[in-house]
Amino acid sequence: MNNVSADPQLAEPYLLGWLASLGLDVEYVRAEGNTLYYLGASGEEIPVLDFAGGYGSLILGHNHPEITTYAQQLLASGTPVHAQFSRHPYANDVAVALNRIIQRELGTEDNYSAIFANTGAEAVEAAIKHAELDRGLRLAELRGRLEENLAAARAAVTAGAGVAPQAYRLAGVDAWPGTAGFEALASAVERHNAEQTARPPVLLALEGGFHGKLVGSVQLTHNEGYRAPFAALGAPARFISADSPQALKAIFESERATVFDLVVERDTVSVIERDSPVFCALVLEPIQGEGGIRVLTEEFAQEIQRACAEADCPVVVDEVQSGMGRSGDFLASSALGLRGDYYVLAKSLGGGIAKTSVMLAHQSRYRSEFELVHSSTFAKDAFSCFLSKKVLEILEADDGAAYRVVRERGEKLLGMLAAVRADFPDVVKDVRGRGLMLGLEFHDQSGSGSEAIRESAPLLGYTVAGYLMREHRIRTFPTASAVNTLRFEPSLYLTDTETDQLERGLRGACRLFRTHDGAGLTGTAVEA
Repeated sequence: MNNVSADPQLAEPYLLGWLASLGLDVEYVRAEGNTLYYLGASGEEIPVLDFAGGYGSLILGHNHPEITTYAQQLLASGTPVHAQFSRHPYANDVAVALNRIIQRELGTEDNYSAIFANTGAEAVEAAIKHAELDRGLRLAELRGRLEENLAAARAAVTAGAGVAPQAYRLAGVDAWPGTAGFEALASAVERHNAEQTARPPVLLALEGGFHGKLVGSVQLTHNEGYRAPFAALGAPARFISADSPQALKAIFESERATVFDLVVERDTVSVIERDSPVFCALVLEPIQGEGGIRVLTEEFAQEIQRACAEADCPVVVDEVQSGMGRSGDFLASSALGLRGDYYVLAKSLGGGIAKTSVMLAHQSRYRSEFELVHSSTFAKDAFSCFLSKKVLEILEADDGAAYRVVRERGEKLLGMLAAVRADFPDVVKDVRGRGLMLGLEFHDQSGSGSEAIRESAPLLGYTVAGYLMREHRIRTFPTASAVNTLRFEPSLYLTDTETDQLERGLRGACRLFRTHDGAGLTGTAVEA
């Protein structure tokens, strides 16, 4: 499958060796639709059916002819890539198009301002940075009001106003008459407020979630193997189980920050307890990709909406993998009735060619100051923006026919996976997902009668991926944080023939598990 170079392997050599051990070290030379090609021993092209789909980046497939032709035209015309700090109307065109689609799906006229980036992880970090900037500005505004009200209360007491006993009780100080008592109260209030407003931001995410591997985004990724080595570099997140809606309320209650506000009413100074903005954001995927293709329930989505609104905690909806029509709707979250304060889109936004992403911030949250403190060299360039606009035009054509195709193709693919599970319930634990973002989970095989299968159990999905490649010329991988689950994320041009090919491969693997045929599964020598 490969032409081995005599040069030393310096580009991620460990990973290359690991792929070779699984039979996945394939060098692809051409791609179209749902097919990748490598060269055989005689130089002939050998097709491989691609169900990995660029980890969800290819809703329109490899090298979509309309997109590639357009890209060639853009390059031939000398379209500038590096024209930073200038007018970018093409970026605004993408933002307007995205808003029209989102407004339609959410049934709203609200606008979302766009900040462009290059990758999903970068856009997630932009959302978190923006949310923290917004929190910091709200905190500064609150501190300013508290200081103004304290000064007004001090002036009122000097002029003869009294202090309500409730104020002393709430602040936890003894009631003294006159200005001396007020100053003791004021000092206690200032100490309390300084402690509360200096608390670090609270970041929330869901168990099983994956939001990238950069310094900030990896702290929102639940998989400890990715997160723990870099924990000292970023703000830690609190993780919530999607199976326990009450846990979210409990965290909001336990982490709540309050300040004391001295107010003057009818010549009397009293204390009002106010919430201080301590919650930076809750970040979630409506369909957890790397967590095993798990769809958030409508019930939990509604609970998130209610609880976050009550706590004034912005919701960041990570649609990097599930968005752009992959679920059968442009936003997977819209079908759950979930509205985000922020949306993050990437992957298929670039049409399988451009590396681009976008963070969208609701008009009620957006801070224009962010545009001066955040930037990215390759963000918002003409080439990627023009291609993104073309992708949106293709998806929206014929009254959104692409979404209907995704739903129809997805239902057939899901039906096939369900049939495999029904025939092999001892091997297949579950199938799940929406649209063309589907997963098949195998039962744990650590108790198999085959030593080879038992040894492969910790990385079972990769072993199955190697078998599918070797025996059926099918490319797919397990999800990163749930390696017993295979992902299936083909383009919307998936055919019945391609679905049938996958079914043959999966049934072949299931038979090998059932018969404890480790040699057949791993491609090794016959077991003793």
